[in-house]
Amino acid sequence: MSLDSATVRRIAALARIRVEDDELPRVQAEINGILGWIEQLQAVNTEGVEPMSGGSPVGQAQARLRPDAVTDGDRAEQVLANAPDRMGAWFGVPKVVE
Repeated sequence: MSLDSATVRRIAALARIRVEDDELPRVQAEINGILGWIEQLQAVNTEGVEPMSGGSPVGQAQARLRPDAVTDGDRAEQVLANAPDRMGAWFGVPKVVE
């Protein structure tokens, strides 16, 4: 599949990307290259290959998740232990507004 310059201009307009006239051939070649890669991927025979999800085969046990419970944390001392500057129970940060 190959896109003409009018289609590339339309795609650029939809994506709100300004493409100057002198850049159009380069952008057109890049998009056509990407479409060529997609055609190559579509040509791969995937018959008999099971779908994957997140790097693990479908049907495999899901990762164990912790219960979704709201807690107050109660770890202020642990969190602030490595703070470069500390002001009581808060992180000290440099003033950025005069």
